[in-house]
Amino acid sequence: MPAALNPQQEQELLNKAKKDLVAFREIYACYFPRVYAYVGYRVGRVQDTEDVVSAVFLKAIERLDSFEWRGAGSFTGWLFRIAHDLVVDYYRQHLNDQAVLPIDNLPNLAQSILLPEDEVLQKEKFARLQALISTLSSRRKEIITLRFYGRLRNNEIAQVLGLDERTVASHLCRGLEDLHRLYINEFVQRDEFTQSE
Repeated sequence: MPAALNPQQEQELLNKAKKDLVAFREIYACYFPRVYAYVGYRVGRVQDTEDVVSAVFLKAIERLDSFEWRGAGSFTGWLFRIAHDLVVDYYRQHLNDQAVLPIDNLPNLAQSILLPEDEVLQKEKFARLQALISTLSSRRKEIITLRFYGRLRNNEIAQVLGLDERTVASHLCRGLEDLHRLYINEFVQRDEFTQSE
């Protein structure tokens, strides 16, 4: 994974990219894994994920002239707002397609090469986590996805969703508490089932 850009480097590259799109390559390389992880989690299907991620970066390039630097995190918030909007559009267009995905269709979000059995285990964990997160309210689900898949800070999430940073922190905290409770309950029930056999 490419090293993160510091705010000054990012601002300089964005200024160059407005005149010469070749400079956008380094920004793309830094942000691609995060955008892919976020969209991949939200969309699920590999081909659809790739299509949405391509659309995110295409739209970012098309709108780059309208982007205004407002300090560290401003580009991250701007880019993920585009990603968020395109994911919402995807859901509108595929409203009836949102059934549970077969495990083979889940995107591979790993950053290293895995043995086949480890990859299956990872996909099973991902599917279980996806099922648990899907039980949360839509706001908490989106905040947790942006935080842990997109790796955004609370102030960046607030920018993407148009919320106050304290509201983001509150939803994040309560969402994680809900997930922890669901996870614990699931294992307690599984243990009770196993003991009753």
